[in-house]
Amino acid sequence: MAQQIIDAVNNNDERSDGSDGNPVLCDLVVNGPGFIMSRVKSSFLESGVNDVVRNGAPTQPKCATDISIDGTSKPVVVVDFSSPNIAKEMHVGHLRSTIIGESVCRILEYTGSNVQRVNHVGDWGTQFGMLIQYLKEEYPDFKDGNIPNITDLTVFYKNAKSRFDESPEFKKVSQLNVVKLQGGDEECREIWQVLCDVSRKEFEKVYNRLDITVTECGESFYNDKIAPVIDEFIAAGHCTVEEGGAKCVFVPKYKIPLMLQKSDGGYGYDSTDMAAIKYRLDELNAKQIVYITDFTQGDHFQMVFAAARKIGWVNEDSGHRLDHIGFGTVQGEDGKRFKTRSGDTVRLVDLLDEAVSRMESSLRERMADKEGEDKRSDEELHATASAMGYGAVKYFDLRRNPTSNYIFSYDRMLDTKGNTAIYLLYAHARLESIITKGKAAHGVDVDALITEGTSKIVLAHKSERNLGLHLQFFADSIEETLKDLYPYHICDFVYALSIAASEFVTQCKVLGSPEMESRLLLCRATAITMRQCFSLLGIQHVMKI
Repeated sequence: MAQQIIDAVNNNDERSDGSDGNPVLCDLVVNGPGFIMSRVKSSFLESGVNDVVRNGAPTQPKCATDISIDGTSKPVVVVDFSSPNIAKEMHVGHLRSTIIGESVCRILEYTGSNVQRVNHVGDWGTQFGMLIQYLKEEYPDFKDGNIPNITDLTVFYKNAKSRFDESPEFKKVSQLNVVKLQGGDEECREIWQVLCDVSRKEFEKVYNRLDITVTECGESFYNDKIAPVIDEFIAAGHCTVEEGGAKCVFVPKYKIPLMLQKSDGGYGYDSTDMAAIKYRLDELNAKQIVYITDFTQGDHFQMVFAAARKIGWVNEDSGHRLDHIGFGTVQGEDGKRFKTRSGDTVRLVDLLDEAVSRMESSLRERMADKEGEDKRSDEELHATASAMGYGAVKYFDLRRNPTSNYIFSYDRMLDTKGNTAIYLLYAHARLESIITKGKAAHGVDVDALITEGTSKIVLAHKSERNLGLHLQFFADSIEETLKDLYPYHICDFVYALSIAASEFVTQCKVLGSPEMESRLLLCRATAITMRQCFSLLGIQHVMKI
């Protein structure tokens, strides 16, 4: 049987155009009881890596070329991620949703989807009654155009909550504010808008650092869309009115129902999320919706998905896809949730700035050891440290299965060895350094070689073949990622690629060798592919370190 397969696959009869009948495999042999061993042809690998150099980009997976629905339009994919709460600082708990969400968006955009990046901020609910009242008392002149300087949103929220818990009078007025806000009271809406604007400026500090692009569409947006959704469930006979007046939807496999409306007539998360999924499917025409939250919300979203199927909004047979990426906890060295020494939640801005600060110190030490060599300005050094520091935080998260917890460690994420962004960025910079030296010391301009098209990559040495083979795996890593939308597949690929590249430049002399032009082009093909991976992961590459 194995021999018959070999006879069919290993068809070396030349075709009418003179090409080999099997352009991919060679040296097929039966090995053991029915195993078949083979080699990938060097000509096939060389064709692939030369395409990377010629196109200035790695070969896209097939799914990226035929993903459009009707040949012109791109499928709409809504990605719901980040989602901080108004009047609260973004903290370490928002790190994973923000980082994973941005990477998922980039991957889906790369493969041809029309991605709607949605920031479902918590800008509605009972807590706004107390926040409105506290702002009234602490900043009474805000109506005169004096936007309150709330320098610490967390402190602002804690103080309001303390007043709410300690003062029955404050609590009563706060509850009335909620009714007024939901009823459209002008003053309450004005204060609510101030709180949203102040919070938004704080959120942008994080998004700017991490190069995050997201469009805010908070809970308040869906407030007037909830009642029609409830009416639709009632009309379809899928809504149960509980004793006390609560309106619920029961779905298979879950004993606890989704509560579309509370007994007091109020709305909660279930109400908002059902209205949101209806809007995204009908108004945005989404074919796929991706929610990225912590794993504890997994059951909630599975119930939301089940309810959407039950009423007929979702039909997987017609191409709909609903995903929930539930991520684990960021932990401290003690295995508990990552917090400051005083026990407070770590502000995300502080966490990111600390990574950059440590990276900058490391780079300064490295530069001090390079006396007489190229020195950089403080601005250049800070820019490099920022790219590497933020990239280190991102990659430390993205390189693992999101469902797992992990221990946050600056030392490990900023390590120059092992599976870290720092190692990868150094590996990429090393390749570009070799290319630069090839032009400066040997007069070989890689860009000119590519433009002229006279030199080709030849994979003769085993480490060259190995690197060429790894470069071919790029498209496979993208297709694997699209199955579950876990970016760690790309991290695994680029890490393995960097190891293969390190072995290549260690075992093969590049500069001054007879094969210099081919090997410099191979360095460029690898650097191009690494940069594409960095882009998909939301990591900024650096050309020299």
